[in-house]
Amino acid sequence: MNEQELMTFVGKGVGDVAAMVNGALVALGDRLGLYVAMRDAGPVTAEELARRTDTAERYVREWLAAQAASGFLRYLVDGRYVLPAEHAVVLTDETSPVCLIGAFQLASATVQSTDRLVEAFRTGQGIGWGEHHHELFPGCERFFAPGYRNHLVTTWIPALDGADTALRAGAAVADVGCGHGVSTLLMAQAYPTATVTGYDPHPDSVVTARKRAAEAGLADRTRFEVAAATDYPGRYDLITFCDSLHDGATRRPPPATRAPRCDRAVGPWSSNRWRAIGSRRTSTRSVRRTTASPRSCAPRTRSPRAPPR
Repeated sequence: MNEQELMTFVGKGVGDVAAMVNGALVALGDRLGLYVAMRDAGPVTAEELARRTDTAERYVREWLAAQAASGFLRYLVDGRYVLPAEHAVVLTDETSPVCLIGAFQLASATVQSTDRLVEAFRTGQGIGWGEHHHELFPGCERFFAPGYRNHLVTTWIPALDGADTALRAGAAVADVGCGHGVSTLLMAQAYPTATVTGYDPHPDSVVTARKRAAEAGLADRTRFEVAAATDYPGRYDLITFCDSLHDGATRRPPPATRAPRCDRAVGPWSSNRWRAIGSRRTSTRSVRRTTASPRSCAPRTRSPRAPPR
């Protein structure tokens, strides 16, 4: 027995437990508006923060101490804490591409499916996207939306030869696995003459997407329908899979994706994703991706709506 390796791994285990528990506290702080209340507010005490957020001071005191110990907040003196401006961007600014608060909501929701996953691991059955905890869907939206808002129509689409020109000329677009419709509506806003249709197998997400379209004044130029990646209708000039491809039943789009010229997925996860995991298996990036897969992605591929792999 290598005593040094044993104790090193014990330390890693303790650190991961602390990170797991703190992740739940981050999601709690987000839900209660604690971070937002501290943003640009300067040093605050537990009593002051509790008053601003209509919460109980005793609980807030414990939360502040834990957040400071985890490095999310800074403890000053006399019981005061501050949220650094840099940390505030990551935890509260959902217009920034580095905002991660949605990831904590998403991760917290996946933990709620542990009982279902135990059964799935034993039986080999899947868990449909709509069968996860209800916080998964807004968490997914909030996690990916900052990247879409900053890159989708300014970088990713223009990177595809001819795509930007075609969209400006009124191309037909299918956004497959659109969720709450963030990517769909961004394309509709950027390309007023294009026809954009969002498809998602989760009925509740489609309802939310339609509501988002109405609120944005885009209901007349976008359409949202319930359909999976294998059965959506029509032919399109461009078909996008924005962070939904890995949750499909295969690791590539369905053959020809309904239109011979539309066999490319738009988004940050391409074949580079698999190379990154293979070449940097212990990196934080790879850990995030490989730990998410067995909790939400792989179970989706084995659900009844997904074709066999």
